[in-house]
Amino acid sequence: MKLIRFGAAGKEQPGIVNDDGIWLDCSAFGTDWNESFFANGGPEALAGWLESNRPSCPVVPAHTRLGPPVARPSKLVCVGLNYVTHAREAGMEIPDEPVLFMKSTTSICGPFDDIVIPRIRSATGEEVAAQQTDWEVELAIVIGRECVRLSEQEAMDHVAGYVLHNDVSERETQLHRSGQWVKGKSFDSFAPLGPWLVTPDEIPDPGQLALWLKLNGEVMQNDNTREMIFPLPELIRYVSWHMRLLPGDIITTGTPFGVGMGLRPERYLRAGDEIELGIEGLGIARQRVTCDIDAMA
Repeated sequence: MKLIRFGAAGKEQPGIVNDDGIWLDCSAFGTDWNESFFANGGPEALAGWLESNRPSCPVVPAHTRLGPPVARPSKLVCVGLNYVTHAREAGMEIPDEPVLFMKSTTSICGPFDDIVIPRIRSATGEEVAAQQTDWEVELAIVIGRECVRLSEQEAMDHVAGYVLHNDVSERETQLHRSGQWVKGKSFDSFAPLGPWLVTPDEIPDPGQLALWLKLNGEVMQNDNTREMIFPLPELIRYVSWHMRLLPGDIITTGTPFGVGMGLRPERYLRAGDEIELGIEGLGIARQRVTCDIDAMA
């Protein structure tokens, strides 16, 4: 199945994408796609419910906004430097074990929502528009069952599905000021998710998926998940040994070569830019870039 959530921000309703690509409203099923849904066998129950109720599900108009396909999870756990080429372009050593950091769940937004370049404080204390907002196409995993201290053999049995993610990053506050990466990763609009969550039965091998990103029509990233340093079972195992994972939690698995920080000269997002990104089997997302301050500093 492909799960969607649609409607105004903060008021999304649950739905699915039918086999013919039509969006169906599944509000009558009685629950959002949230922690409780995944914890209580929701995907399986939904599949059974649709066998008799699909014909009565209203069609969602095609122009309707899509929200993130998972209602706000308890955690958005990120893996950094998980492609050799990205570690090298970032000027960082290839890690011996996964690099973990968190991204605030308030940064989550829909797949076609605007990315907003945030306001930050300059070194002199002046409020200015950030100058180093960057893009990162990533495969994200949605956890289906509560788990802790998994083995690699158990890991994939705890996956509810996969989703496309743009791990938007503000590099000055992430890398050039003291503290943890979370500061440059958690601004509003910095975690577009979707267009939909795809259940594992539709993705035979998530370790062999093409992923790409275009900026204003120019291909910036083009790679395959087989190039990950740490494959999905190892990532899930590793994260579960450092924190309890709850149903609906998201692990996003790192980005390949081609981010703005790695270009020479460096290139960052500006108001008016348009991003298009996709992963094989998981759909395509598009985001327009706007600015929280009218004139760029």
